[in-house]
Amino acid sequence: MTLLQGKTALIVGVANDRSYAWYIAQSLLAHGCRLAFTHLPGDKNENRTRRAVEALGIKDPWLRPLDASKDEQIDEVFAQYAASFDRLDVLVHSIAFADREWLSPGKFVGTPRAAYLSAIDVSAYTLVAMARAARPIMARSGGGSIMAMSYYGGEKVVPGYNVMGVAKAALECSARYLAWELGPEKIRVNIISGGYLRTLASSAVGGAEAITTHVEQHSPLRRNVEGSEVGKTAVYLAGDLSSGVTGETIYVDCGINILGL
Repeated sequence: MTLLQGKTALIVGVANDRSYAWYIAQSLLAHGCRLAFTHLPGDKNENRTRRAVEALGIKDPWLRPLDASKDEQIDEVFAQYAASFDRLDVLVHSIAFADREWLSPGKFVGTPRAAYLSAIDVSAYTLVAMARAARPIMARSGGGSIMAMSYYGGEKVVPGYNVMGVAKAALECSARYLAWELGPEKIRVNIISGGYLRTLASSAVGGAEAITTHVEQHSPLRRNVEGSEVGKTAVYLAGDLSSGVTGETIYVDCGINILGL
């Protein structure tokens, strides 16, 4: 089945073959979508991302460096994309950052101003900046789907998630405002709130093992989520099956978000 035949996606955030962005890329590719990628600046980061992308079976991928905290680099990457591809149907925002020094239980109140603002900037504002850059490219091909990755720690307290939770709350709210403004141009914006998955980013959160154990013991499905399950949800959001869905946060977390305790 090729639900995304003829569509093209730009994926921001493949760090390695264990990241949510990698599983999303795998699923989009399996349904016929053409893919382009960015990586963090530096040879080490490029090589790591390239290996992950090539593990998908993509040889000589379209791959560009991007420091998303710099507007000029966002503009340059999207200009290069527009020169290389005739359409942009899907944008996947799967990046986040917070200083790991402040990602431990009991440390939120001590978060310095600079660490707080950098978390908001990279984890949330970049969605707005990328949506702005993607807008004219998506509009010329009749609309598109923008999706970003969040976590339940943006809604309820997950000890140790701290300033990253604040940043995810800002990300989810930003997506709703973007959905409202971009809707008339047939551009949809949604959030996937994935369950805890061991990645480079999540490993920085203190107490992560306790999260894993809690989900295994208490979620309705009595297990942790698999990356492929987020990938399948991305296929739904990328294509016509979700044509009436925008401004939503979709949970893919084995149901842990429904519990009060």
